[in-house]
Amino acid sequence: MAVDQDNGQVDQMVPENYENLLDDYSHFAPPAADEVLQGTVLSITAKDVIVDFGYKSEGIVPIEQFQTRSGEITVQKGDVIDVMIEHGEQPEGYVLLSHTRAARLRIWDNLDKAYQDQLVISGRVLGRVKGGLAVDVGIKAFMPGSQADPRPVHNLDSLVGQDIPVKIIKLNRRRGNVVVSMAVEEEINVRKHATLEHLAEGAVVTGVVKNLTEYGAFIDLGGIDGLLHVTDMSYGRVLHPSEILHVGQEITVKVLKFDRGKERVSLGIKQLEPDPWDTVSERYPLGGKVIGRVVNVTDYGAFVELEAGVEGLIHISEMTWSRRMKHPSKVVKPGDQVEAVILEVHPRERRISLGLKQLEPNPWTTIDSRYSVGSVVEGRVRNMTDFGAFIEIEEGIDGLVHVSDLSWTKRVKHPSEILKKGQIVQAVILNIDSNSHRLSLGIKQLQPDAWESYFQNHQVGDTVHGRVCRLASFGAFVELAEGVEGLCHFSEVPGYTGRRGSEEPPLTVGQEFDFKIIKMSEAEKKIGLSLRAVADDEEKTRLEDYQRQAAAATTTIEEVMSLKDRNLE
Repeated sequence: MAVDQDNGQVDQMVPENYENLLDDYSHFAPPAADEVLQGTVLSITAKDVIVDFGYKSEGIVPIEQFQTRSGEITVQKGDVIDVMIEHGEQPEGYVLLSHTRAARLRIWDNLDKAYQDQLVISGRVLGRVKGGLAVDVGIKAFMPGSQADPRPVHNLDSLVGQDIPVKIIKLNRRRGNVVVSMAVEEEINVRKHATLEHLAEGAVVTGVVKNLTEYGAFIDLGGIDGLLHVTDMSYGRVLHPSEILHVGQEITVKVLKFDRGKERVSLGIKQLEPDPWDTVSERYPLGGKVIGRVVNVTDYGAFVELEAGVEGLIHISEMTWSRRMKHPSKVVKPGDQVEAVILEVHPRERRISLGLKQLEPNPWTTIDSRYSVGSVVEGRVRNMTDFGAFIEIEEGIDGLVHVSDLSWTKRVKHPSEILKKGQIVQAVILNIDSNSHRLSLGIKQLQPDAWESYFQNHQVGDTVHGRVCRLASFGAFVELAEGVEGLCHFSEVPGYTGRRGSEEPPLTVGQEFDFKIIKMSEAEKKIGLSLRAVADDEEKTRLEDYQRQAAAATTTIEEVMSLKDRNLE
């Protein structure tokens, strides 16, 4: 230092090597607040990691900041790491450092740069959260479900655990919020272009199962998705795609349809194999016996899987010779192994008809030798209709009792007036038609025919007694015996003029009279009656009696006169 004698000011002398001295001692300047420093790991103890971070000082970082959940140490001696000076009480001889704060600050710097420059960074999908995915990009970031792929993703869980390229679309450092999106659009477009160049109907390509739904699977063919419908996965029965596929699986498929304009691709797996229906006629001849597994039971029958992709139907009518079965589930259930007979094969319609009852003899083929017309059989009333009742006389053999064959004497409107369902009854066989599987039965035939008996004991001209049971516009029906009726036309009633509307019916229900039979038709079961003829007979009888009495009186007078004459002589 020197003093200027002229002005009394002190001049400072600056040595030539002063700048070099500043450089030599600059490392003694304390680091700025929140400054990220780089240090070298000197050693590792049970509790701390000792780090040389410059400034002629050593610091320690708690060992927990370098341990995984399993306790594994992630650094070793000589590693260069980021650290920051921690504020607060310092250990004796050391500076307390934080690797976690430094790493987090470094991450935010990197994320901020990536956000500003729209760089693509790598992130690992941690799991599902509300509305999207949690992604690790150094810190936990949020990816909305709509940003998970340029195309709709039906199963976000398929991305969990994957490392994916992402872009930062929102960043708030103060709040610690980061929002990212999948950064694959450019890559997808490149892959899509390459895929579309080689895609064509009939082509066999490979792809990765991207998503499964109830109706099929979406296959990533390379920038473009194709739909593999569940019906095109196998010739056999597939209830859900998960039975044969899983997400991430690489498969070979055939392009069935391709709409280049709409970028829609339909795929198939089963089309890579021969269609079993092409040769089904050779492998399943008519009349042959097969063994299969019942896969479905419906109201009308059961479906039996004969082999993968080939099913046959056992219709309910082909399960048993009996007609009383109400539902196929009474005979078979899903999972049953059954033997059946091949009845029909239609490859074009992909239909095979099977039968169970054909494994047993048809009872109708021997019915003529086991039953005869006129014989009496016993059975259970199985069903009733308006026109008659069905009676099962043995397993598979039902006979019909027509309503007209239930009673000789009653006018039966419905079989329930005579029979009850489940009732055991006897009947007479009236007709057997084995070809048409029809058996006619009669119940009234167990009793004598009242009409037949009446016709045997009466003839035209007989006078019979009867009661008026009902009236018609033309006459009265008269009950002559139980189940036997005759008709007395009003013209056969004495005193009836027949002028319409001028007279009341000459007879009333309940009146009893003697009638004369004037007509009889056994074939038609008709009897004509007449009251007039009875009156005429009575009048004729009275006249004849009078004539006989008059004749007798004349004879007596003649005898008296003759006797008188003899006496006079």
